[in-house]
Amino acid sequence: MRELALILTLITLCKFGLAQELPLKKEAAFKEGEELTYKLKYGFITAAEATIKVEASDMKFDGKPTYKLVVDARTSGTFDVFYKIRDHYDSYIDKTELTPYFYQEDVKEASYRRQDKARFYQDGKKVVANTGTFSTPTTQTFDLVSAYYFARSLDISKLKLNDTFKLNYFLGDEISSLEVQYVGKEVIKTKLGKINCLKFSPSIKPGRIFRKDSKLYLWITDDGNRVPVKAQVEILVGSVTLEIKSADGLKYPIGKG
Repeated sequence: MRELALILTLITLCKFGLAQELPLKKEAAFKEGEELTYKLKYGFITAAEATIKVEASDMKFDGKPTYKLVVDARTSGTFDVFYKIRDHYDSYIDKTELTPYFYQEDVKEASYRRQDKARFYQDGKKVVANTGTFSTPTTQTFDLVSAYYFARSLDISKLKLNDTFKLNYFLGDEISSLEVQYVGKEVIKTKLGKINCLKFSPSIKPGRIFRKDSKLYLWITDDGNRVPVKAQVEILVGSVTLEIKSADGLKYPIGKG
């Protein structure tokens, strides 16, 4: 069941990518107090839930103020009986650049435990973590939590059908790159109503979880919030779907801004 945790992390946190040094919008797509909840379904069964929050922070790095991003993920129902997951992630990001300074995680998955920390030095193009020091290709490298919020605030006004983007992120003991393709627009029925969405397809690697022809699709609100409302991917046995349950403290009304 380790696969469930990996899928939850991938779908909930990755979202969509970016080309090197892409510009941000004039204002972030989120604000302090935003709280999003999601459910992860395996077929028709709810297997896990996740909460993603933007909190006020007194922490400063290099004298600059930060947002604190908090993610909690846990299995539910029958899945919680057979394979209990309690994962917690924190990321402190620059209030203007939205790039991370510090990341930490507390992972509890059945008998497996991991506690990692990482300090990001964007100008120096390096990440110093428990597992070592890593060089980064650009001054925009992320943990998976900060990547989610940064991507939402990108200026993608010139995005064209089938354009691809890349996002550099640190995870575990390496710097990786996620490539994502923009595949169009769709209207998606959600718990929040019918919403006009942008649709993306991130690259995934076949292996123990995904088939060679597996596709991951993400739907993000086509408004000022850019909130991911749905994700879907086929795995070796069946499929997994992420659906939004609630969205509180949004900067703009859904469908506007």
